Amino acid sequence: MLIVHKALRTLPVFERNELASQIRRASKSCPANIAEGWAKRRFEKEFKHHLDSALGSANEMEVHIETARDLNYWRKDFCEKLLDRYQKLGGKLTNLQRNWKTF
Repeated sequence: MLIVHKALRTLPVFERNELASQIRRASKSCPANIAEGWAKRRFEKEFKHHLDSALGSANEMEVHIETARDLNYWRKDFCEKLLDRYQKLGGKLTNLQRNWKTF
């Protein structure tokens, strides 16, 4: 999350209220939902709801990163590293949803 927030400073001024705001919210939402869901893990439905929200935020981040890459706001190699991280996170969240009782 911190690496993303630092990179937001490099966005064009006109994107700092639009794209930057969306990235900021999505990047914070993902870990916050994981933490809140974990705290409620004894309630399966509630736990899975928060994991779904975290997965949605991770997917949203992928779209925002691709947008920043495609508009040449961020370097391609930087975006590929971020995309790889969020794709791995999505896989881990999906795995956690399926096997939550063993964690």
